[in-house]
This record gives sequence, structure tokens and C-alpha cells, in this order.
Amino acid sequence: MRVDFNKIPISGAEIDYMRKAIDSGHLQGGGEFMKICEDSIRKTSGSHCALLTTSCSSALDMAALLLNIKEGDEVIVPTFTFVSTVNAFVLRGAKPVFADVRPDTLNIDESKIEELITSKTRAIAPVHYAGVSCEMDAICGIAHRRGIAVVEDAAQGFMSYYKGRHLGSIGTLGALSFHSTKNVIAGEGGAILVNDPSMEERANFIREKGTNRIQFVRGKIDKYTWVDYGSSFIPSELLAAFLAAQLEKAEDFTRARVEAWNYYAKNLSELEREGKIFLCKLPDGCVQNGHIYFISTDTPQRASQLAEFLKAREVFVNSHYAPLHMCPMAEKLGCSGRPLPVAEKMAKTMLRLPIYSAISRDQQDWVCESIRDFFKA
Repeated sequence: MRVDFNKIPISGAEIDYMRKAIDSGHLQGGGEFMKICEDSIRKTSGSHCALLTTSCSSALDMAALLLNIKEGDEVIVPTFTFVSTVNAFVLRGAKPVFADVRPDTLNIDESKIEELITSKTRAIAPVHYAGVSCEMDAICGIAHRRGIAVVEDAAQGFMSYYKGRHLGSIGTLGALSFHSTKNVIAGEGGAILVNDPSMEERANFIREKGTNRIQFVRGKIDKYTWVDYGSSFIPSELLAAFLAAQLEKAEDFTRARVEAWNYYAKNLSELEREGKIFLCKLPDGCVQNGHIYFISTDTPQRASQLAEFLKAREVFVNSHYAPLHMCPMAEKLGCSGRPLPVAEKMAKTMLRLPIYSAISRDQQDWVCESIRDFFKA
């Protein structure tokens, strides 16, 4: 039985909505479907303001601009993350200060943050790996005491919560992804969540290429002009139309993935009790969206052997990020020296299992049976 690693979700209304966008004659950003998406994301997230962007990377770029990050600043980030988390700040001249992660969630280890803060620290950027929340009470408490902003990289966190609050809505700013690898998709797309009302107007300026066009659209001025830094961060109406159809089914997609996540947790628990694998965990207070289910083994060699065994049975698994502090760019920037042992080990021993909203229980049974057979051999 073939079990692909991922399959994109389809609501059924995507083509119809995209046709409506074409028929409207408005294919650039700022159309009716963008408004529909932003209203839906704002209501779901509980954020003060949600602005659709071309990607989560763009949302993070906007966050760095909103915080006036500049050369010489430092931003604390987990080493186990996608490069966009650091690129947003590095592009403004800041230095990433890498923190180790927790083995149970692969989220930033909140107990390691305070020791990394210096007089140059401007922000902490926690990444909610797999849609499971970081310990935001602890992180926000540190940030508040030290006068530091919190930028949540919630790329994988749409429809996930921490103590009743949607991921991305807790810090100063948040960033979401609707990339094709995510639970709810636009092909390429994202959103910035602006949780500080004082930043909303400037966020609109930055998204509109540094102009005050939003005031023109709202009839407040008769001509718009260049007022700030910015770039072209607004997605086309076609992508917004596709995403609008997806958002209508977000609860269904999420429910199906969470059920699949729970099924793995139940059916692989015996192997963990036997000490053969380690399963990802869901800390108290976290409600997750089933984005990733990962396991880890005792050694990198065993992880590699298991991946090959599963591939032979047409079960396709993946590892994930190379820790950023070990990458060539980190060495070039002079931030690669300090060992971060948990991330270094987990990056070599973890495997992500197939999970998507349409995965069947027969497929999951084949995955679990194949893993059990590997450890019997």
C-alpha cells in the first residue's frame, strides 16, 4: 500500500471562486476575496488585525520592518526552524542568536532564553513547531520584563491554540503560512497578525510598498504618496480566492488531521513504552492542529535505516530542518560556534510520518505496522 508523505486538501469550491475573481476583472491584490480571507483569519485568530501576504516569509519581513530592526540588533530564535525565521531579521542587519529546543516538541527551550539576552536584544521569535505552542507565558513574561518584542512564527500554527489563544495572536506580531505544505493552503501565501493596534496603520503602509494608499482607498486623501519602507507584500486575488474556499473548510481539515495525529499517538504508544521510539508530545494547555506527527529513534543510523525500510514498503517519511547554527550562512555571519545538543541530535534522529486530512485509517495502519515490523527484524 502506498502512503504519500503529503497530499494537498481541496474543498471543492476553489475553481468556482477563482472563476469569480477572473470575472470580476480585479486580479491584483486588495479585492473582495482578500477582504473575505482577512476577516476570516482575524475572527479565527482573535488578533486585532490580519493582513494577507504573499507568504509567511513576507509576513516576517514586515514584522522586522515594523519593529525597526537594524544593523547591530540581536534577535533570539530557535536553531531548529526554517530559514525565513532568521532571514527576515538578517536582511535588516540583525544578528540571530540561536537557542536550543525541547526534545518533546522541538520548540524553543524557554529555559534557555534569558541567558541569551544582551543589551542588543530587540526581539524573541518563538517558532510553534508542528502547530504545537511554545510556552508563551514564560516567553512573554521574559520579554515584558526586559522590554523586548515577541514575533511569533506560527507558520505551522493556523487553528492551533495556547491556553485558549490562537497562535500568532499572543506576541507583539505573528506570522502565518498558507503554503501548499500547510493544513490550509493558497499555494503560496501567508498573513501577518498585528496584535498591537498602534502598528496597524504602519503595517498597511509597509504592505503597500511604503505608500499610504490605504488612506486613499478609504477616501481620507485624494492622492497617495511614499511615506515609509515597504515592498509588494499583497497576494493576487486569484490566490485569495483559492484561500477563501480553503478557509471555509478549515475546521473540517483540522479535525481530520487531529484525528490522524491521535491515531498515530495511540497505535505507536506501545513501541515507546518498549523504548524503541520516542513520540512527539502535546504539553498541557496546548490545542494543536495535527500539522506534523514525528517520532525519533535512539541513533541517526537507526532513523536512516527505518526511513529506507519504510520507503521499500512505499511509506514515504521525511526528516526536517538542518539546525541553522550548523549551516554555512551561520558561519559566514559569525553565529555558528556554540553547540546546541538537543537540536543537533533530534535533527538526525527524528522522522515525520505521513499525515494529511484525507489519509485513511488503513493507510495509517500500514504505516504503524511497518514501523513495528522494522523493530521486529
